[in-house]
Amino acid sequence: MGASKLTTLFFCYGLFIKKSCSKQYHLIDYNMKYLLLLLPLILVSCSTTPTETQQAIDYPEDLRQVFEAHGGLAKWQKMNALTYELEKGAVDELQKIDLKSRKEYIKGKDFEMAFDGENIWLKADSTYTGSPWFYKNLMFYFYAMPFVLADDGIIYKEVSPLIFEGESYHGILIAYEDGVGVSSKDEYVLYYHPETYQMEWLAYTVTYKSQEKSDNFKYIRYTDWGDFEGLRLPKTLTWYHVEDGIPTAPRNTRVFQNIKLTDIPFEENVFERFDGAEAVER
Repeated sequence: MGASKLTTLFFCYGLFIKKSCSKQYHLIDYNMKYLLLLLPLILVSCSTTPTETQQAIDYPEDLRQVFEAHGGLAKWQKMNALTYELEKGAVDELQKIDLKSRKEYIKGKDFEMAFDGENIWLKADSTYTGSPWFYKNLMFYFYAMPFVLADDGIIYKEVSPLIFEGESYHGILIAYEDGVGVSSKDEYVLYYHPETYQMEWLAYTVTYKSQEKSDNFKYIRYTDWGDFEGLRLPKTLTWYHVEDGIPTAPRNTRVFQNIKLTDIPFEENVFERFDGAEAVER
């Protein structure tokens, strides 16, 4: 409740007392006691800071339109849980992600891992050669475009369009404030269709090992979209060969299946340490 509303409340109360005085003087004492009981609650309400959902976030206008073209950021933010399977030969890889905390559970052919918000727990066969901290949220981040580009700590900048096979795609550069995530030197460029605002390409750098800025951009094309709870999310991602900083031809495709998006959160134990798992050092 703002100061103007508080003033109005006291003004109306005064009118009520004035009108009542000519008939029932004993009501004044009763109502004053009632108002004094309410006063602490009123003052607490006035001093409460706005919630995160009440605070306006200044996204670039073109990015806002990209969000809208994919179902809207507000609808995405109502979702709590995402599950999908990645096609990987004979055994698909299951991934579960808590959309609010980014906790994650992954079960693949030769490994099983869980991120509980602080630690990664891993159980793996002798054939496993992966890097759990690097892989954490990796495929999810590619998959959940463009909505993950609304995360905190992001710096936005307009860049030159990408020209591919005669088509021009407008671009938004995404950089990160120092200390955001495990690779704050990573950069992304979202390319979208200038008329439909649908996302078409993602360019990105990988700086996990070097922790240094890079201009070696890799490219993913987004062409196969599906509707999930009113949101447009990809069903396939296609990586491209790159020559002189420009994508040329398809290199490989990742297929997502059994996709489930819901506002119902996972049980907390989904991301906790499981039997046989050991903590992974950074």
